[in-house]
Amino acid sequence: MAVTRDEPIKTDDFDVIGTSPVRHDGVDKVTGRALYGADIHLPGMAHGKVLRSPHAHAVIRAIDTSKAEALPGVVAVITGADFPDPGEHMTQAGEGGAQSIINKSADIMARGKAHYAGHPIAAVAARDLPTAEAALALIEVDYEVLPPVMSAEAAMAAGAPIIMPDLRTDEDGAELDGETNVSEHSVAEEGDLAAGFAAADFIIETEYFTSPVHQGYIEPMNGTAWWRGDGTLDIWGSSQGHFGIRGEVSELLLIPVSKIRVMPMEIGGGFGGKTTSYLEPLAAVLSRKSARPVKMTMTREEVLKATGPTPGTREKVKLGVSNAGKITAAHVNLYFEAGGFPGSVLGAGVITALSPYALENMRVDGYEVLVNKTHTGAYRAPGATMSEYAVETAVDEACERLGMDPTEFRLLNASQEGDLRVDGLPFPKMGTVETTRAIQDSAHWRTPLEPAAEPHLRRGRGMASGYWMNGGGMSSAQAIVNADGTVTLREGSMDIGGTRTSIAMQLAETLGIDVLDVIPVVPDTDSIAFTGVTGGSRTTYATGMAAQLAAEDVLRQMVAGLAEVWGVAADDIAYENSTFAAGDNAASFKEAAALLDDADILVTGKTSIAPTRPGPAIAVHAADVEVDIETGKVQILRYTAAQDVGTAIYPPYVEGQIQGGAVQGIGWALNEEYWYDDDGLLRNSTLLDYRMPTAPDVPMIDAVIVEVPNPGHPYGVRGVGEAPIVPPPAAIANAIYDAIGIRLRTLPMSPPRIIAALANNTKE
Repeated sequence: MAVTRDEPIKTDDFDVIGTSPVRHDGVDKVTGRALYGADIHLPGMAHGKVLRSPHAHAVIRAIDTSKAEALPGVVAVITGADFPDPGEHMTQAGEGGAQSIINKSADIMARGKAHYAGHPIAAVAARDLPTAEAALALIEVDYEVLPPVMSAEAAMAAGAPIIMPDLRTDEDGAELDGETNVSEHSVAEEGDLAAGFAAADFIIETEYFTSPVHQGYIEPMNGTAWWRGDGTLDIWGSSQGHFGIRGEVSELLLIPVSKIRVMPMEIGGGFGGKTTSYLEPLAAVLSRKSARPVKMTMTREEVLKATGPTPGTREKVKLGVSNAGKITAAHVNLYFEAGGFPGSVLGAGVITALSPYALENMRVDGYEVLVNKTHTGAYRAPGATMSEYAVETAVDEACERLGMDPTEFRLLNASQEGDLRVDGLPFPKMGTVETTRAIQDSAHWRTPLEPAAEPHLRRGRGMASGYWMNGGGMSSAQAIVNADGTVTLREGSMDIGGTRTSIAMQLAETLGIDVLDVIPVVPDTDSIAFTGVTGGSRTTYATGMAAQLAAEDVLRQMVAGLAEVWGVAADDIAYENSTFAAGDNAASFKEAAALLDDADILVTGKTSIAPTRPGPAIAVHAADVEVDIETGKVQILRYTAAQDVGTAIYPPYVEGQIQGGAVQGIGWALNEEYWYDDDGLLRNSTLLDYRMPTAPDVPMIDAVIVEVPNPGHPYGVRGVGEAPIVPPPAAIANAIYDAIGIRLRTLPMSPPRIIAALANNTKE
């Protein structure tokens, strides 16, 4: 009856897994009944707005809020003075890594200094939005404007303005002396780098740059808070982890988590960007001061200016390669712009940079650098896209030098089970070889690229690999058997794109029932045990395992209950083909549920787990492009994305994740970037000017699902959502080089950059 957790079940054994049922949340979403954060309307509710710094770097000499407070209809005005000192300790800031709680508090609301244009300086709650906006204009702020630093190179240069005078560089746990904008220098290495380079027949050395890129979710940030008179605080919002929001608000405002209840709403996209709080603490303090609920929603301009995009980066790559095609040594230097405060995705970038390859001699140096831009955050495989873009492009140069097919080079150097990652951990079982072969054997790769039809057009083909380690973390689930044989599944993971169904399918598979007889619910933080953020590609893996274990608990309880009803020993009851049987007694799952209900035997299976074997995800992509050398426009002609997904629990969800990640990576490669002027002001803070790809910009993404079951999960699950965003920039960069013979080393590879490169015939 129990499902072993040592080896995955064979796919032939599945009845529910691998099918394509109607999504449980589908009807509500297509009919408009689903409720999102901005849909909250409470009696007496006020509306909040934020005054943001117009300067990228400035001392706040004084703030006068008296005129705003006197405006009729204004119910509360707050500044940094209304926030408590949270103490000095590190906290988990969503999926983006650890961050000092003091820095998080100062990022939520400025204390004495503005670190970026868009930094919150004050906030207002009023009876309606027009009044709140009018009140913002009445707040007087005296600034001493300072010169901004807007790139890692500028911030690290001698004599650069210092953003945080008390900051000291953390170098692998040791604090260095002297003022600096470098908050961290981390090192990961294995083997003998000097010996590895000495053994090489040739060396590739290159440098790359990427710009900050936003997650581009459709729904803006929002948060509603009601700080009641009894000291309890209710919060509504669209986040990727309502337990994480509860924890952050607790630490920032010094309220016990027992007094905070967070109600999860539907979420209109997140991609890592909604794993931390922005408005919820402000709404809470405004609510306490006004004694009424307060709702806050960002404009799109605020979202782009003041939430966490991925860091801008600089990467230096040095590869030693033998004439036989083996990488003998690799050294990568990463420079990640953290934004106005320390705490970035640097650590993941360090780990993932070289992970598609089995290397004996390797080192990655990671530098986290403060710049006067909004504090950066997680974006789908945070840190991996930038670091692997650099390495994968350098690998393509090595393949060109050798005259070797890039798939063969990757197969020769592929990381496999037992090989060491750069941080010294051995790789578990994963499908690097299988996924590379899937591209190599694809119709795309085997079909010759046809020449362009016009003389001003050039065509090229490229490919690249991508690795993401995937996550585990704490997950909880409850399965309540109803009298009619349906099962209410209460699970703690926010559903971004279909995880209610993928988790329900694992519960249904274990119980042997129809997935449509499962009713999945994501309750508030008082109604389910702690569950980690929906991020890091952990949800279908970890919360799915929690649901599977809760289902096993259900079956044990049902067997025990039927033993009591039938008067037999529990060991004599078998459960096969959705039927309980012992001697002359037999009952289907539904019949058993009714029998137990009649006997007043309640069945509720539950579990909380923290699984530790998530299994990495490997993605390999191929791209064909056509470059117009007159306009610089790049058209993607064909795109194939292969990925090891472990086991495809819900194939449409898997395919959608692969396609969505690939499209976001295409935007990163060709169009998307934050554009700041010399004063540190973001000049493309609308979706008209911040250019995300639309349907005409991309072809159909051919998704190739590779299944190398993860032995760390009973059904072989690996996370899917992160890895597909990693290969596109490098695959497209390599294709563009194949087309025009010039390597562009700065993302995005937009028409102006291509035209400039063609004009100068230089390496951009």
